[in-house]
Amino acid sequence: MPHPGWSTFRFEGIGTQWEISTPERLVPAIRSELLESVAEYDKTWSRFRPDSLVSGLARAPGRITLPEHAVALQEVYSALYRLSDGAMTPLIGSSLERLGYDSTYALAPSGSPLAPARWEDVLEWSGTELAAQEPVVLDVGAAGKGQLVDLLGEVLKESGHTDFLVDGSGDMLHAGIHPAAVALEHPYNPRQAIGTVELSNAALCASASNRRMWGDGFHHVLDGTTGKPINATVATWTMAASALVADALATALFMVEPPRLEEEFEFSWLTVSSTGVAAFSNRFEGRLFT
Repeated sequence: MPHPGWSTFRFEGIGTQWEISTPERLVPAIRSELLESVAEYDKTWSRFRPDSLVSGLARAPGRITLPEHAVALQEVYSALYRLSDGAMTPLIGSSLERLGYDSTYALAPSGSPLAPARWEDVLEWSGTELAAQEPVVLDVGAAGKGQLVDLLGEVLKESGHTDFLVDGSGDMLHAGIHPAAVALEHPYNPRQAIGTVELSNAALCASASNRRMWGDGFHHVLDGTTGKPINATVATWTMAASALVADALATALFMVEPPRLEEEFEFSWLTVSSTGVAAFSNRFEGRLFT
């Protein structure tokens, strides 16, 4: 929770709810800039709207030029694609659509899961330049919301705000001298918590298979080598310097053992398996309820 007495700016963007809390009420110009940043990100990356920049690649092969923030996104995805042996990939969009998680939110599978194409076979992504050799449905949802959290944090910092909490439905970035106490949502009951952490000048992100579930056990966290949902893990939390990294690693923990990720990323973590067993890193400072 933000510090008592703070002002909170609430809005909806990229299909989720946002809360930006600051000691003083944000002026209209800053609110407009925040909303514009969200709209621009959505128009670049959304696979749910036909006019987005990446949606054109779903209709035909081609080459596009992305905004500058794509450089950091590509670096994180490339590293995690390698560390997960292809399980974490931006090419899962077609698999999600096949399972029913499409632009109409039909949530009715049109066929059995299929493994996406391999990145190295169909996609060339270097910084802001991205080319597809065949039609591809890109989905950067495993890290995109976290990156947008960071981008909104940059807007606040550039406008002189040094104390804030950006909360994109559980993906958070904190800055300032007033730490935020955050409850960790129970993976099977959103009205309960399994613990709490104190967030101070860092990002906290979560991934849970129960956030988007439908049909006969389908959810949005897929293995990019099979196209099937991953069921061994049900929830993860990560803390890192940026929400981009924390968000990406929260998804990667469904596919990769923590020690392998810790070889290349500095972060702390908590996971809950489908059997109810919790595991956490030594640096994950919080309190778990028994």
